[in-house]
Amino acid sequence: MIKKTKQASNGNQDKNFYIIICLTLIAIIGGTIYSPALPSIANNFNVSSDQVSLVSTLFQFPGAIVTPIFGVLADSFGRKQVLVPSLLVFALGGVFSGLAPNFRSLAEWRLIQGIGTASLESLQLTIISDIYKGEKLNSVMAFVASLNGISSAIFPLIGGLLASFSWRFPFLVSLFAIPVALMVLTTLKLPQQEHHAQNFQLKPYLKNTWGSINNRQVIGLLFAVMSLFMVQVGACLTYIPIFAGKQLGASELLIGITLTSLSLSLAITASRLNLLLRYLSQVQLIKISFLLSGLGLLIIPSVHNIWLLLIPIFFLGAAQGIAFPSTQTLLAMLSAQESRAGFMAVNSTIQSWGQTLGPLLGSIVDAIWGTQAVFYASAVFSFASFIVFNALLTSKQ
Repeated sequence: MIKKTKQASNGNQDKNFYIIICLTLIAIIGGTIYSPALPSIANNFNVSSDQVSLVSTLFQFPGAIVTPIFGVLADSFGRKQVLVPSLLVFALGGVFSGLAPNFRSLAEWRLIQGIGTASLESLQLTIISDIYKGEKLNSVMAFVASLNGISSAIFPLIGGLLASFSWRFPFLVSLFAIPVALMVLTTLKLPQQEHHAQNFQLKPYLKNTWGSINNRQVIGLLFAVMSLFMVQVGACLTYIPIFAGKQLGASELLIGITLTSLSLSLAITASRLNLLLRYLSQVQLIKISFLLSGLGLLIIPSVHNIWLLLIPIFFLGAAQGIAFPSTQTLLAMLSAQESRAGFMAVNSTIQSWGQTLGPLLGSIVDAIWGTQAVFYASAVFSFASFIVFNALLTSKQ
């Protein structure tokens, strides 16, 4: 009987793991697969490079506002009750983005799709922390980080191929969220948790969540998360395609290959994280990531050949590959069970702030000083972030 129970538990965890993989892919699709199509979107609707960046900014914006609300709802009503509607809204927004007749309509549907995606990453991390503990938690987080990099490598390539036929096609991939929503509804098995929606008291809940966040270590990690995502989405996913298309004359397919190289560098580095942790702490690796990002960003404006762009891209991908799993694993370990969804929602909200501010600030710099200045400004920001993070956290983990 005990063996059968263990086998059933392992079977449920295997199914849960597959669903986690699907959620990881969905969370990445909306922010990556369209990137190679940005130059074509700008040309099709006759908008400038700073205007087309709204395709990124408006998608990320809702996460900076509504993610904490979804976290509270998930702790109160349950994970599935929030996750399934979010996946369906994500699919709807993506499809109508691809069918948009003008740039305003595209921007509006991207905003709606952003509302759908606002809860996905935080709930994905929450579910991982609910199901796995100890060394298994570390292993799953490391795998998700590697999968994040691999899928981020594949999706821009797919996006480039699809965009070579029409800029609309990359957005239609969002339909994949519908079968994933059905899998979550019918297959996902979570540990038993009590949800007392009628007796839910917001003030004690917020106090408990704030108690988990209000310490120097967590604040430092959240600062690192926001800074790294500002660089990732602002400089990398938004302005590398624009720079490659406008300055280097690269096609959508070549832009997709370039972004694929960025994500492959991330995936390879993340897959070797355990080896790096034998010699360096996670905090030290996060510090190194800021320096690698700054170095890569400084090189980009001097590049005059699309293939030479792979050199700084290697540094940027490696920086993300060591920073993302390090910050997320540390934050997952610091979260409390009773307010975990809210805690991880704050984490995802900070990510969204970074993802929203990155393209927005980049567009301001681009409009005033030009596209190359975006990379110089991002490099300065990376080095400044290293100084701030170093001040917030000691070298000992």
